[in-house]
Amino acid sequence: MKITLSVLLILSQLLLSGQNTIETIEEIKLDQIEANSMNKFWLKILENGMSQPISIPLIIAKGIKPGPVLGMTAALHGNELNGISVIHQVMDELDLKSLQGTIIAIPGLNAISIPLHQRRYFDEEDLNRNFPGKEKGNRSQQYVWQIGQKILSKVDYLIDMHTASFGRENTFYVRADLSDTTMAKMALLQNADIVLNNKGVPSANEQISATRTMRAEAVLKGIPTITIEYGNPQVFQPEMISRGKAGIQNILSWLAMNSNPIVTNKPAVICKKSYWIYTDKGGYLEVMVALNQKVKKNERIAVMRNPFGDLVEEYFCPENGIVIGRSSNPVNMNGGRIIHLGILQISTE
Repeated sequence: MKITLSVLLILSQLLLSGQNTIETIEEIKLDQIEANSMNKFWLKILENGMSQPISIPLIIAKGIKPGPVLGMTAALHGNELNGISVIHQVMDELDLKSLQGTIIAIPGLNAISIPLHQRRYFDEEDLNRNFPGKEKGNRSQQYVWQIGQKILSKVDYLIDMHTASFGRENTFYVRADLSDTTMAKMALLQNADIVLNNKGVPSANEQISATRTMRAEAVLKGIPTITIEYGNPQVFQPEMISRGKAGIQNILSWLAMNSNPIVTNKPAVICKKSYWIYTDKGGYLEVMVALNQKVKKNERIAVMRNPFGDLVEEYFCPENGIVIGRSSNPVNMNGGRIIHLGILQISTE
């Protein structure tokens, strides 16, 4: 996507106009935040080509008593918006008088890409594949380095909020290392459709310096972290947002940050692993299975047609599982995604 100078200037002016009434800070100093207070800031991350601050929205709620610091981040990918509204609603309904501990919420982590309606950062890099970044690196590396220094270093627990990307749709599902009791509990408290056992960190055979996700970086820093996928991109989905808010409130109760009861619904489906199934031809794809649908080995999951409507390929499920995500864009070239298949902890046979 080409960005003209005039567009950048307009965006910069809009950003600055929104900052006039809210203080811009260089770092989070929790010891200077008053107890029993809700605070809104712009947190400066970097500077743009006009020497103006690139800042992200920051909400800090500090309770009446000391306690854990819970971090919530949304929209590290600029088109993944449901988590922004989840944060807004959680913070709007927060009872400061009963809050013990602190919440650090970032309702919009990718300050460049969100207003441009795009997933990736300015340099076309995926920020969530660039951690830990580099202090003196390129643009995306410096951006994620600052996230690590200014945000991850301040939290005891982290909830990283995502959605599907363009051309795809997701269930409400959670990725977490279920071998860790803390992260497993955080995941199960979400009342999600699916919980996927995914360590999210390099294995013993991988280089520890390899680039990784923000969740992996946080876990390597000793911060219990889960990633929550709330449905579809570039929209606010009321049902997903409401469920997401309830899951975060459950974590607050479990951490004894408030005295509200934990609300549980039907148990999530637990998957031990997952993978995407891809097309090997190009054309118009029709996915035959729905989100959350349990599928059997050899069940037909999709068909591909050419521009004349002729059937050119049928796709079948390679093993029993459940549909975590699916393609929503009919136009697919070779290597297009069909479904994200979760393999259940207990076989569906």
